[in-house]
Amino acid sequence: MANDEKFVNKFMHATDHLRKVFGPADQGDMDSPVVHRHDAIEDESEEQLSQIEEHTDSGGHHYAVKKTDQTGA
Repeated sequence: MANDEKFVNKFMHATDHLRKVFGPADQGDMDSPVVHRHDAIEDESEEQLSQIEEHTDSGGHHYAVKKTDQTGA
C-alpha cells in the first residue's frame, strides 16, 4: 500500500510541474462541436487514404489494400 501512495505522490508532483510549465489543461465547453482545421496535413492524409480500400476476410478481420490503377494505363 505504501508503494501505491509513493507512486501517486510522485505522479501528482510530476503533473504539478507540467502544469507549471505548460499551464492548466484546456477545458472547453463539452456541448460545443469539435472544430476540425482543414489544413495541408489533413489534405495530404485524405489523399493517401483515398488510395486505400478496406477488405474483410471470412474471419471478420479487416485489412487495407492499395487500390489498383483503374485508368487502364
